Amino acid sequence: MAIIAIDGPASSGKSTIAKRLAQRLGYIYIDTGAMYRAVTKAALDQNITVDDNQTLNDLLSAIRIRFEQTDTGEQRVFLNDTEVTRDIRSDEVSANVSAISAVPRVREVMVEQQRELVGEATGVVMDGRDIGTVVFPDADMKFFLVASVEERARRRYEENQAKGLSDQSLEGLEKAIAQRDYLDTHREMSPLKPAEDAVRIDSTALTIDDVEAQMVEILKKHKITR
Repeated sequence: MAIIAIDGPASSGKSTIAKRLAQRLGYIYIDTGAMYRAVTKAALDQNITVDDNQTLNDLLSAIRIRFEQTDTGEQRVFLNDTEVTRDIRSDEVSANVSAISAVPRVREVMVEQQRELVGEATGVVMDGRDIGTVVFPDADMKFFLVASVEERARRRYEENQAKGLSDQSLEGLEKAIAQRDYLDTHREMSPLKPAEDAVRIDSTALTIDDVEAQMVEILKKHKITR
């Protein structure tokens, strides 16, 4: 089984390119960011704070996150039996996901579930912030995708506007993304950083087609695809 890990900061294009690569290669795609967002939504729904260890542990033991693929290729996210695909993209979840993700027990449980989701698949494309460093350090190929804060904010703003998900201003998104970067790179457990053997791609001035073309060429060189 081949495993392709794509790490990087928020809104760097990880999920979009991971979906495209998975579809192109016939692999399973696993959106780990959506998993942490689902946990964050569950905690918010029950007014559980990051320092309430016992209640958070109880929550983690009672939830299961799964994915379903639609006929059009879209991915649906389920928290137990409830679909939360749209809900986990709210401003409230976005503002709290870094804090929840930094809790060691949350990361432990999510890593366990991520590894279980891989199962006996022929191949997997997984994106997140610690896939190549923690979840699958022996992944067959590792990418680290980056882009400027300004470009990532612009992408998120346009995506939110198109989906009607947020009224947050472009300036507000820039501040939120910069803060998210700081929290993700400075957390004690599994901080955001490239794996030593990851291929770094800066997508600031690239289209998604450009990024896909670069990755496919690299995968061909490593004989992961033809």
